[in-house]
Amino acid sequence: MASVQRKVVLFAFINYFLITFASCRHSRTDVVDEQGTEVETQSLNGKWILRNNNGSFNLPAEVPGCVHTALQKQNLIQDPYYRFNDLDYRWISLENWTYSLAFTVPHATRRMKRAVLVFDGVDTVSTITLNGVTIGTTDNMFRSYEFEVGGLLVGNDNILVVSFMAAVTYAAQRDHAHSAYKVPPACPPPVQKGECHVNFIRKAQCSFSWDWGPSFPTQGLRGVELQAFNFIRLQSSVASTVWDSSLSCWNVEVELSFEVVVATVGCFTLVLPELKVFQSFQLSIKPDQPRQSLHLQILSNVSVDLWWPNGHGQQTQYLLFMEGRTESGVTFHTETKVAFRTVELVQEPIPSSPGLSFYFRVNGRPIFLKGSNWIPAHAFQDLVTPDMLRNLLQSAVDANMNALRVWGGGVYEQDTFYSLCDELGIMVWQDFMFACALYPTEQDFIETVREEVVQQVRRLKSHPSIIVWSGNNENEAAIATDWFGIPVAERPKYVKDYVTLYVENIRAIVNKEDSTRPFLVSSPTNGAESEKEGFVAQNPYDPHYGDTHFYSYLRDCWDWRQFPRTRFASEYGFQSWPSFSTLSKVSKPDDWDYVSSFSEHRQHHEMGNSEMLLQAALHYILPNSTDALKQYRDNLYITQVMQAQCIKMQTEFYRRSRSEIINGEGNTMGALYWQLNDIWQGPSWSSIEFGGKWKMLHHLAVDFFSPVLAVGFEENDTLKIYGVSDLSTDLNLTVMVTVYQWSSLTPVCTKVSDPSMLKGGGAVLMMQYSVPALLRDCGKCSRQSCLVTFDLRESANPNSQHGPTSHLFLTSLKDSGLLPVNIKASVEQDGDVFAFTLQCDAVAVFVWLDVEDVAGRFESNGFLLLSQKRTVRFHPWRPTTAEELSKKLHITSLRDIY
Repeated sequence: MASVQRKVVLFAFINYFLITFASCRHSRTDVVDEQGTEVETQSLNGKWILRNNNGSFNLPAEVPGCVHTALQKQNLIQDPYYRFNDLDYRWISLENWTYSLAFTVPHATRRMKRAVLVFDGVDTVSTITLNGVTIGTTDNMFRSYEFEVGGLLVGNDNILVVSFMAAVTYAAQRDHAHSAYKVPPACPPPVQKGECHVNFIRKAQCSFSWDWGPSFPTQGLRGVELQAFNFIRLQSSVASTVWDSSLSCWNVEVELSFEVVVATVGCFTLVLPELKVFQSFQLSIKPDQPRQSLHLQILSNVSVDLWWPNGHGQQTQYLLFMEGRTESGVTFHTETKVAFRTVELVQEPIPSSPGLSFYFRVNGRPIFLKGSNWIPAHAFQDLVTPDMLRNLLQSAVDANMNALRVWGGGVYEQDTFYSLCDELGIMVWQDFMFACALYPTEQDFIETVREEVVQQVRRLKSHPSIIVWSGNNENEAAIATDWFGIPVAERPKYVKDYVTLYVENIRAIVNKEDSTRPFLVSSPTNGAESEKEGFVAQNPYDPHYGDTHFYSYLRDCWDWRQFPRTRFASEYGFQSWPSFSTLSKVSKPDDWDYVSSFSEHRQHHEMGNSEMLLQAALHYILPNSTDALKQYRDNLYITQVMQAQCIKMQTEFYRRSRSEIINGEGNTMGALYWQLNDIWQGPSWSSIEFGGKWKMLHHLAVDFFSPVLAVGFEENDTLKIYGVSDLSTDLNLTVMVTVYQWSSLTPVCTKVSDPSMLKGGGAVLMMQYSVPALLRDCGKCSRQSCLVTFDLRESANPNSQHGPTSHLFLTSLKDSGLLPVNIKASVEQDGDVFAFTLQCDAVAVFVWLDVEDVAGRFESNGFLLLSQKRTVRFHPWRPTTAEELSKKLHITSLRDIY
């Protein structure tokens, strides 16, 4: 098929070039290339010199890169993530560092009429000089910078110097200068061990610390190049697709930004070869009109395949080519991908419920968003590789996710991230980078934010994966619920600042730059209701509107009645510790205790380590081994059990609430738990550890995010089982309930419901059964001695199962008759994978397989073992053997820890 497509593209291209030359026959073709018609580009990436303020450090440093990674590469510091190094290396971020480069410029380049230094990103506050002349300053890591340097270049020994001011120092100075009133919070909680006044600098807010990550306020450069030209330079080309409902056709809009030395005219052609669609345009490009737009209409008789989220269809993208030539002889060629999809945020009245709906409609179809929240994958962004991003994003897709929220305290991710989301069908809720704070509104701050927003929207809006912009994380809630103790009389000026920043500036820019997707001012928010209330609602957590964030660490997470029956759950979660193999890389034996100084240091959430065990103790017997190392590993394990089961219960509650209104609440259409990934090795809310290893939660997410799912729970001694479907087709199904005794792998009894119709995109109650009656009917069962499993089967073919088998514990497992089990395992190689065959003679719960430092992924883990034999396949990420895996295998089930 790929070969056929390439031939189609080639055929279309031949026709396209013939047409291009014909339609552009009035363009001049007699310009001699010696005139320097093209843009000369010289990369300045590579080896620079890095020094600190007093010159005690002078070392080579790679660009792109940052100070910390440069020092580590030269073996001048250890791994900054090792043990307490985040504190021991605090001095690095408090120093002022300087990057310098000596480079030559070819004669032909120096003859050009204009030369520009382009900085893809500068982190963060710097003064830049070239050959001793200051060419500019920077104060925002989220934008690019360009500086005219035409009169400053020499042939040899051009000296480019980027002198950084420590971000911590700059932020403190800006806070001090803001003397009229304070802009809280001043500092993070002491448990975070971070730096102060991060809200005064346009830098990743989590780089000064967060409740799941370290403080590493980096300094560095993302990429630098010299561009020189005589006539015209194409600065950016952005393609987006727009549905014209009045004509029932698609338009491709391409926005071109030029830097123009001499006014010119040119011919530009857009081609979608796979659709056999093309059009040529004559443009007049002037210095005072550097932005141009091309509109390619795709007639309604052209068949276009739409882009769909994961699980709802294909992620079709089309190649778009642009060729251009000006009368001065400058040529342009761009290749990009475009996709066709519409997205709407639906907020409208709901019968029998106060408030408004809140859901996304993609290509006219309501979509339940299933997924998580994304944080930066590393404190040092130059270490984030495409392979790392693909592994994490593929892990999301493999867990049946279709959405991620790029959280507002981190970074706008690199292009590769969004391209992968396009490819994989992951919808992106994109925050702007403001989080958990109030912000100043001085003119220079607003101006740099405006440029940041313009650049980011133009860079990202071509990606079909992005379905919504959001102005900030939790800042509406911070004002509304008075996080910072602001006196009532002073509140209006903070609300005014909030509206100035997010509404009058950010929203205004987004609405101007991008009409293809919705904008929310904050998250959580009441959406349209918040806007009606002046953009700061009285209660932004109102479940009748918008999205909610909900955390409750000490209330019983098995009690579904405590969860808000919200329209959209965009944050919820519980902490856990990563595995021993992940932690051992950054610790030593003295640290391997749940109450060690290391464990306390790594925990950045107040009382977090205690809260995990307190929540676990509600339903499990806590580890009590007399072996210190086993006790430590068992504590890590029980936190993952607790987290996985808690998030399972909460997510299933949200999924079964999608089609019903109870007491005016419900119609939930999104469940994004906090959080997907980790920034370092420590306790957090993540389901994937730093390094890519899945926690138990992520393995369970494969099931609880399944497209078709049976959800069971108890209400008033009644077992209720819902069917949930994300499909677009209806299914006629029955529920099969199987009851087991803890002591036996032979079912005690099986019950099958009457057939029910499970509508596509719906949730419906499919079975009710009195729990006392079920136990009585099965015989030999009590709440303590038995457990229940259930799944969905085709009515016409009971052997055809839809979705996973789920379970319900009828009492806390600490009160159950769970028996000790002896699980035996053998390992065999099968091509590039390994088969682990497990055998046991009684029910085992939360069976966890671990092969220490052998990186890879088990196809299933953290499961209930309900058969005498089960085979689990393991995909290693490095060469290994069955012998090594057998030697390093650790098997843990719940009954093994006490």
